[in-house]
Amino acid sequence: MESLLILHALAAVCAPWLAARMGRNSLLLLALAPGAGFVYTVWLAVRGLPAREDTRWAPALGLELSFRADTLTVLMMTLVTGVGVLVLVYSARYLPAGDDGLGRYGGAMTAFAGSMLGLVTADNLFLLYVFWELTTVFSYLLIGYHPESRASRRAAMKALMVTTLGGLAMLAGFVLVGQAAGTFQISAVIARPPQPGPLAAGLVLVLTGALAKSAIFPFSTWLPAAMAAPTPVSAYLHAAAMVKAGVYLVARLGPAFGDVPLWRAVAVPLGVLTMLLGGWRALRETDLKRLLAYGTVSQLGFLITLFGSGNGGAALAGTGMLAAHALFKAAMFLVVGVVDHSAGTRDLRELSGVGRSMPWVCAVAVLAGASMAGLPPFAGFAGKEAALEALMGEPLVLAGVVAGSALTAAYTLRFLWGAFAAKPGLAATPTHRPAAATFAPPALLAVLGLVLAPFAPWFGGAMSGYTGTFRDPGHDTHLAIWAGFSPALLLSAVALAAGVLLFLAREPVARAGAALHVLDSTQIFWSAVRRLDRFAIQATGFVQRGSLPDYLLLTLAATTGVGLFAVLYGGLPRLDVPVVAWDRVEQPVLAVLITAAAALALFARAYILLAVLIGLIGYGTALLFLAHGSPDLALTQFLAETLSLVVFALVLRRLPVRPVRARLPRLFRLALGLAVGVVVTGAGMLAMSARSTWAVGSLMPAAAREAGARNIVSAIILDVRAWDTMGESTVLVVLTLGVTSLVFLRRRTYEIERDDRGRVPAERTRWLASTLPRGQRAVAFEVAARLTFHTVLVLSVFLLFIGHSGVGGGFAGGIVAGLAITVRYLAGGRYELAAAVPVHAGVLMGVGLTMSTATALAGLLFGRAALEMLSADVHVPLVGSLHVSTGLLFDLGVYVSVTGMVQDVLRGLGAELDRQVEAEEGP
Repeated sequence: MESLLILHALAAVCAPWLAARMGRNSLLLLALAPGAGFVYTVWLAVRGLPAREDTRWAPALGLELSFRADTLTVLMMTLVTGVGVLVLVYSARYLPAGDDGLGRYGGAMTAFAGSMLGLVTADNLFLLYVFWELTTVFSYLLIGYHPESRASRRAAMKALMVTTLGGLAMLAGFVLVGQAAGTFQISAVIARPPQPGPLAAGLVLVLTGALAKSAIFPFSTWLPAAMAAPTPVSAYLHAAAMVKAGVYLVARLGPAFGDVPLWRAVAVPLGVLTMLLGGWRALRETDLKRLLAYGTVSQLGFLITLFGSGNGGAALAGTGMLAAHALFKAAMFLVVGVVDHSAGTRDLRELSGVGRSMPWVCAVAVLAGASMAGLPPFAGFAGKEAALEALMGEPLVLAGVVAGSALTAAYTLRFLWGAFAAKPGLAATPTHRPAAATFAPPALLAVLGLVLAPFAPWFGGAMSGYTGTFRDPGHDTHLAIWAGFSPALLLSAVALAAGVLLFLAREPVARAGAALHVLDSTQIFWSAVRRLDRFAIQATGFVQRGSLPDYLLLTLAATTGVGLFAVLYGGLPRLDVPVVAWDRVEQPVLAVLITAAAALALFARAYILLAVLIGLIGYGTALLFLAHGSPDLALTQFLAETLSLVVFALVLRRLPVRPVRARLPRLFRLALGLAVGVVVTGAGMLAMSARSTWAVGSLMPAAAREAGARNIVSAIILDVRAWDTMGESTVLVVLTLGVTSLVFLRRRTYEIERDDRGRVPAERTRWLASTLPRGQRAVAFEVAARLTFHTVLVLSVFLLFIGHSGVGGGFAGGIVAGLAITVRYLAGGRYELAAAVPVHAGVLMGVGLTMSTATALAGLLFGRAALEMLSADVHVPLVGSLHVSTGLLFDLGVYVSVTGMVQDVLRGLGAELDRQVEAEEGP
């Protein structure tokens, strides 16, 4: 299964390149990806079910890529891959040959197919959520395929907002369900469902996500708006794939929670209401695609009603309707595309006599429409009969489904009449012959609805592996195109007759629908969005005023508030932590010095003095680390503090000498600072008191030895927490780029400037060249900077290499290299910085991150776990034995990234400021 997902991802990445060389024929090649998925699905069904595939990701955290296929999964896989192939083939002739968006369309459609395939096969709640949101993103791109169209952009945004909101609610529900079940594996949750009592909120949140995805009331508004997408997108996403995700989730979790009263109380009434509202709205639509869209909303409500009933009989009928709906609704959407492409319109008020000019297309629509209306001997009839049979014990639900079936028959007749009938007083609509590639897919889907119907009993038996997992078997239900004369058959006939009457009275029905239409859901939605935007702007203006002291005040106040709330809500906890004055005599001395520096900082009247005092506090903290026996932390703190002081000095050049007077009284700020200190200290003591087992630090020496490292801190950073280190490096790079970009919007590329002939001026090629003003030059400093630069770089490389066995590492080495570059800049100015590091900072950061990431994932290439390190001991002359591993390459990436970050800070906050000063005051 993972191979199929990788195949879809590669196809999506290659789609723009293929489209640039093959045009729309590239879509035929891209169809091989879902085609391979269809072949694999057939192979799975023949080989035997269920099938599993698990790949370890982070076993210690219980994270793995888990995929599972049973009968319900195979049904969904068949629909996703089979219809996906046909839609891509159809698109190869439906879209214009010179369309600029072919690559974008092919990539998004293939990626969506892969995401949907991952969604239905995922056996982990979080993994399912990842694919769930991927389908949301790619559907947004497909619905908004025409970015120049305002309607297309608004439709894509509406679909994104509604389904994302539901997805976030669903994620919270997954957390609650998984916590209650003690596992996030879907098959385990279904096999051993948790007690329903504490799960009420979780189940409602899960249903919210499912109902939003499947456009169930009150989330129905996004699906009709999504008809702004190209017709093949509507046929795939909004008939066979995306909108079935919510139905699939309800069906998947039905065996575990179907008998919970809350589950039924939410799903069944909303399903019936959606079926009635969608069918009623379809009766007054004049756009064929919107008519089918509201029909799809109605049918999705029908499916949610069946799967939400929580018993095996209704679920069996639901699987039959699920398969039939994908066949006939996808076929009818594709037929609309053929009619629109050939006639130039899909407005049923402008179409006339199309059935005569395109009889074969009309025949396909009639076949698909007969299945949708539930006529024998089509697959839709078998599913509808089984549904009526399964709901015999629920009169109210049964009445709603019969009324919904009547509406379905009525809007089916309205569709066929509007698209193909000759209308009195309206000239025949001119058409041209459709391409074979646009006719064959809907024809095949429509014919399958007829050909597969006789196999309904076999299909019902095959689905027993799924329907048999329900604890409530429900009403005895069968899938068949003829089960004899029964109450279900009578109700079906009543629904068809009522549908014919509604169609014959279509004009009064349409007027009645328009008269009863009081609220416009689209206007309500966008009105709510506009109000939310205004509220967000006002809230942002109130909170984010551009004042750093205010931001700091809010942060510290929130920290204190959370601590006080925890104490008041949970009661005063018991502290069981031995308090020791000091372990070594250096500690109280350092504590006094740090406290004195902090107290002096309160009375500082100059920014530079304040920066120095804060630096002294940092150096004192580093000495405390050293006193506690942590030389690695001490070294890193010393280096980081030194670099921070340099950055402070660079920035303070453009700020006033004296700080601006604070708006808040000193006593208030002092009290807030003390409160934060108490809360943070108390939180640490409480965490130590709450420990129920031995300290994790006792396990670290063994973990370091297993990793082949003699430095425990380095082993933690590079082996135990390598994934965190890579993430932290990425965050640092992004923050550095963000901060320097916000400070200076212009592009910063500093090179040694040349004269008109392209030559470097002689004064900038001398060994002691400097661009600093005469009063700021220090020859001794320049000489020392040049003499020590390469030595310090060698020291940084030494720290990099010994990091796995001694004090050092990539981060410390990178800072040392950055400090060497900093000294060169301080001695000679911005041209000296350009000469010291001729490589662009972005290149260094990109290479470093790429190296770290590639090393972290290298284990996967050899069939091992991600971040798994390969190591060896190497003897180096004059140096001794070195422990060399892929961790060293990882550390080298960190080293290069940190060096690039320091360079970017110097270029942004140093060289750029120099340039501005020269521009203002003259060189």
